[in-house]
Amino acid sequence: MKFVLLRLVGLAAVLLVASFLVYGLLYLVPGGPMSFLLGNRTGTAEQIAAIRAQYHLADPFVVRYFNWLGDALGGDFGRSLVYRQDVTALLAGRVATTLWLVAYASVLIVVGGLAAGSLAALRGGRTDTLVSGVSSLFLATPVFVIGVVLVIVFARGLGWFPVFGAGEGFFDRVHHLTLPALTLALGSAAYLARITRASVREEMGREHVETARSRGLAESLIVRKHVLRNAAVPVTTVIGLTVAGLLAGAVVVENVFALDGIGSLFVRAIMQRDFAVVQAVVLVLVGAFVVVNLVVDLLYSVLDPRMAR
Repeated sequence: MKFVLLRLVGLAAVLLVASFLVYGLLYLVPGGPMSFLLGNRTGTAEQIAAIRAQYHLADPFVVRYFNWLGDALGGDFGRSLVYRQDVTALLAGRVATTLWLVAYASVLIVVGGLAAGSLAALRGGRTDTLVSGVSSLFLATPVFVIGVVLVIVFARGLGWFPVFGAGEGFFDRVHHLTLPALTLALGSAAYLARITRASVREEMGREHVETARSRGLAESLIVRKHVLRNAAVPVTTVIGLTVAGLLAGAVVVENVFALDGIGSLFVRAIMQRDFAVVQAVVLVLVGAFVVVNLVVDLLYSVLDPRMAR
């Protein structure tokens, strides 16, 4: 419980600092918040005065920050300057698509990366060479290039998957999001496969594994009890960082496949200088990243109880 409480306190501290940076950095751009609120308009003195009064720009910065933070904790991120509606409603209508995409890609990464890396380490030879070659290819290929190739081959060429939209219902969503999820997952799965391969090979050369073999234990039991469990700690770190990073990678994939998620909303908000939406999306992404890392820390304590001391 002490370990969990310390991690929760750290989580709250990180989120507090992150929220301050998210709110404050947009106020440091040339022209400050007024440049976002006015957009491309010049604005009369009366309009500027009305905007300053509406957004409380005359108040001290710290007061404005804590007012915004209090509203954000209550689920109120303000109103979009472009869409003329609550930012929370904008996010709520799009977050499901992003969560589906990230969850689907995470499953592909974990299953594919762990399986390929473990197989390469345990079997070696041509299997190892093949996995290393394919992972190098995917690691060297940009995400948008993978997406374009998948669309050309499997959507336009073979007609197996749709190009646009997120679908409705479980099976329809899986069908629509297969190509986007693969685009998002292949590079990360290749990286995880390499880390898994290296970690498993290192554990196989440990003294306790050789001791287990000398005692006549079955190889399958040695792999499960002594190799994979110990190799899981560094692999878990990579999985946590990879899954957290998918939220940022989803921005590119959502634009390639025209998915209406928070990633595509974020890109449009930056281009349209919709600072309330930018603040909300960045804070959500940072929060998700920190929460995933908290889960990874808790998994450490399960895999190796010594880390919880």
